[in-house]
Amino acid sequence: MGSVKDYFTSLAGGISSLLQGMQVTAKEFVTPKITERYPENRDTMHIPERFRACLELIYDEEGNHKCIACGTCERNCPNGTITLETKMVDTWDGKKKKKLAKYIYDLGSCTFCQLCATSCPTNALKFSNDFEQAVFTRSKLVKQLNYLPEKPEPEPTEEEKAKILAEREAKIAAAKAAAAAKAAAAKQAGGESPAQ
Repeated sequence: MGSVKDYFTSLAGGISSLLQGMQVTAKEFVTPKITERYPENRDTMHIPERFRACLELIYDEEGNHKCIACGTCERNCPNGTITLETKMVDTWDGKKKKKLAKYIYDLGSCTFCQLCATSCPTNALKFSNDFEQAVFTRSKLVKQLNYLPEKPEPEPTEEEKAKILAEREAKIAAAKAAAAAKAAAAKQAGGESPAQ
C-alpha cells in the first residue's frame, strides 16, 4: 500500500516540476527579443569595468612600468600562461640587478583568475576589458606585454652618489665595530673561564 502512495506522490511531484519548467518556457515566448548590434555599436557599447579580457603591464606617463621581474605572477599562474625572461644589468656602483627582458603572456590558455595581478608585489599588472581578441591562429594569442623599449638604469647625481657611499662606509664601520666588540667580549669570556 505504501509503494502505491509513494508512486503517486512522486508522479505528482514530477508533473508539478514539468509544469514549472513549461511556465518558464512559455514566458520566454512572449518576452521581447533583444538584438545586439555589435559591429555597428562599438563606439557606444558599454563594457563593465569588472570584465577581464587581457592582461597588461601598467605603464606610467613616462613609459616606465613597475615590474621588478620577481616571477611571483609566473609562479602563481595555474596554467603557466606567463613566462618571464630576465637579464642581469650592471649598476653604476658595480652591483648586478635583475631586469625584465620579455614578459610573454598566452591569452589562449588564460583562465582570467587574476591570481597574477592580485599577487604582484608592485601592482604592475591589470586586466583590461578590451574583449575584441579574436584571431585566426592560436600563435597570435601569445603576446609580449613589455612593448616599450627598456630605458637604461638611471644614474644618480654626484650628491646622491656621495650620500650613498657615505651611508655604505658608515654601515661598514658599524659592522667592523660590532665585530670588534663581539671579538673582545668573546676574548674576555674566554679569559675569565679558566680563572673560575
